[in-house]
Amino acid sequence: MHCPFCGDSSTSVIDSRLSIEVNSIRRRRECNSCNKRFNTSEFSELNFPRVVKTDQSSELFSKDKIKKGVYTALEKRKNSLEDIDRTLDAIYNQCLIYPEKEMPSKEIGRIVMNELIKLDHVAYLRFASVYLNFEDINSFRNLIKNLEKDLSPEMKKRQKKLLDDE
Repeated sequence: MHCPFCGDSSTSVIDSRLSIEVNSIRRRRECNSCNKRFNTSEFSELNFPRVVKTDQSSELFSKDKIKKGVYTALEKRKNSLEDIDRTLDAIYNQCLIYPEKEMPSKEIGRIVMNELIKLDHVAYLRFASVYLNFEDINSFRNLIKNLEKDLSPEMKKRQKKLLDDE
């Protein structure tokens, strides 16, 4: 790190703090030559894989597209912003650790569905109805039957009710 005042490359870190932003550290430095102090910020650079769509074209990963899809599925459902943010973070993290440089959009859809089923079954079904592109009503019925059959007691307990008790 070069001193912004004298340009010398010999500086010392006096203090380091995690910044409010997720992946950054704020450092207080002192130049060993002119003894002036200054702040620096370090950010980790995380790269999402490129997304390969079903028509084999590719595009940049878009957090906004995923967020929009999740919020659309959760529309008019009672979920806290913390729960939604946790779900989105889980989706993004799984996409970040994908081992290849390109990721099929189907894989992203699968990840979103796996996270939505933990949060809200109605949102899961809404997303699945678009993502799985059902050919007929029986395919949709089968998805619902599998959903009812495969739920753990913990998942059943955490789900929001479809209708409020009156």
